[in-house]
Amino acid sequence: MKRRLVAAVLALGLAAGLAACSSPNDDLAGQYRDGDNKGFISGDGTTTEIPEAERGAPIEFTGTAVDGSTISSADYAGKPLVLNFWYAQCGPCRAEAPLLEEVYTDTQEVGAEFLGVNIYDGPEQASAFEQNYGISYPSLLMQGDGELKLALAASASVQAAPTTLVLDTEGRVAARIVGQLRDAGILRTLVEDAAKAGAGAGSS
Repeated sequence: MKRRLVAAVLALGLAAGLAACSSPNDDLAGQYRDGDNKGFISGDGTTTEIPEAERGAPIEFTGTAVDGSTISSADYAGKPLVLNFWYAQCGPCRAEAPLLEEVYTDTQEVGAEFLGVNIYDGPEQASAFEQNYGISYPSLLMQGDGELKLALAASASVQAAPTTLVLDTEGRVAARIVGQLRDAGILRTLVEDAAKAGAGAGSS
């Protein structure tokens, strides 16, 4: 009886220890290291539009791009901006890449800009992804950039990919897509709406 009791206590202690050492973020980090296609916080592509009166403060950020240049939110002042959080081994990120490039091209006439935010890779891997998928807009590198993580954390989980934010012309989050973008038309409409809202505000 005493042996069984000791064994039970040890088993409970081991289980508690394992539970204490694991978390959703630990699991995510493990998936990153494994290099599989599951290293993302699952989302079903749900789109949330935020009424103008309920949008928070403008997002302000500065970071280093894949090519080593410095990019800040000030570079996009007065323009609708799409922020897409991604990394190279994320399967949904690869699947949605052509749609993002398509919408980027289609919305140039309304003054929209796109900016990727790579949450995990270094410049070589990120650059290879951009070349393979024909991405012509820049991306920031978040890995190791604590200030950039802090600047964006209030608007999107900096560990969730893919996530897409549409910022209005004042730099506020107007819409959020959590998970893979499955229809270019959805994002195109969100971007065009953000551009129209800005034009309307400017003419009033």
